[in-house]
Amino acid sequence: MASRTRTGAERAAADPQLLIGARVGLLTNFTGTMPDLSRNIDALVAAGARLHHLFGPEHGLDGSVQAGESTSIERDARSGLPFSDTYLAEGDRLDEMILESGVDALVFDMQDIGVRFYTYIWTMYDAMRSAARLGLPFTVLDRPNPLGGAVLSGPGVSESRFTSFVGRSDIHQRHGLTAGELARLFALRDLAEEGLSIDLRVITLENWNPAADWTETGLAWVPPSPNIPTLDSVYAFAGTGLVEGTTLSEGRGTTRPFETIGAPFLPAEFAAALRSRDLPGVLIRGIAFVPTFHKYGGATAHGIQLHITDHRDFDPVGTALAILEEARAASPGEVRSLNAGERLDPGDTGYALDRLWGSTSLREAINGEGGFSALHRASGRVVDTYGDDVLLYPR
Repeated sequence: MASRTRTGAERAAADPQLLIGARVGLLTNFTGTMPDLSRNIDALVAAGARLHHLFGPEHGLDGSVQAGESTSIERDARSGLPFSDTYLAEGDRLDEMILESGVDALVFDMQDIGVRFYTYIWTMYDAMRSAARLGLPFTVLDRPNPLGGAVLSGPGVSESRFTSFVGRSDIHQRHGLTAGELARLFALRDLAEEGLSIDLRVITLENWNPAADWTETGLAWVPPSPNIPTLDSVYAFAGTGLVEGTTLSEGRGTTRPFETIGAPFLPAEFAAALRSRDLPGVLIRGIAFVPTFHKYGGATAHGIQLHITDHRDFDPVGTALAILEEARAASPGEVRSLNAGERLDPGDTGYALDRLWGSTSLREAINGEGGFSALHRASGRVVDTYGDDVLLYPR
């Protein structure tokens, strides 16, 4: 790229008049960094932005807690601003939280990773619905999609019964949009279907090419959660995040989560069978590993590590389906979806895998009630771009 990408946060810090409101509520966390990796909170306060209250998502304001957890702090130690934890808060509860904070405008600034079942965008979605109900303007400080915007793949959410905090709305598994573009989609489609209107503003990116790799932005990569340490983790998670809904370990408790997949019951032939498929953009290595926590913590698991060799050729969703298909063939009595209720966020019901995939078809295939062939065909790269009125950056 000709020059470094400028984020919405950088633009707002240079011109705080872009942020309307006398008492601004900022939804953010540790991913809200400036180009020098200082915090957006401090940069905006120093620039004169009228921040009044902070709101944070899963993993907390500082990112110190694991998936499914949040923090109980009441004030940000460095800025002194009051803080509210929004994780899993929605509807009336979130409305009340925002009202009690006394803010008159909301701003969102977090780094999404381009995958439907990553929760930061659903924090934004719920906050947008609250802002619409409360009549508050909502501004998104945009950031690049690290998977880019040129490729969309994987299914959406097929029915309302499969919506959850890992998929409130029908978007592709690898959705190809920035947070700002998602916000436009949610406002134009989802909120409108509820009869809600919102005063939405997006402080757009400058010098971002949706067809380029993250390394071309000139921005440092900040791990957006404890189990997404590297850019390769992002690409892997776009597919192997599905493994969370099965009896296989997705590698939590190892140094390469979502690139490391296995279980104590998998035979050595699994790695060889997967390698024989010659999957694009990735090499497969057979390994043994001992997770320090989560599934099979303290036990020796056998499986594979993904070594991604080409981000452009690598197909996360297709690779994940191949992993699940070969694992089931190798251990048909052991590899299955988790049962209903085995892994649930508060308020969720049913099968975790149905919520991750967006329908019952993957669970049925893994459990031997259906085939994988149709899933492979349905999960391929797609041309659908949600409509030109959503896109903010040329494709």
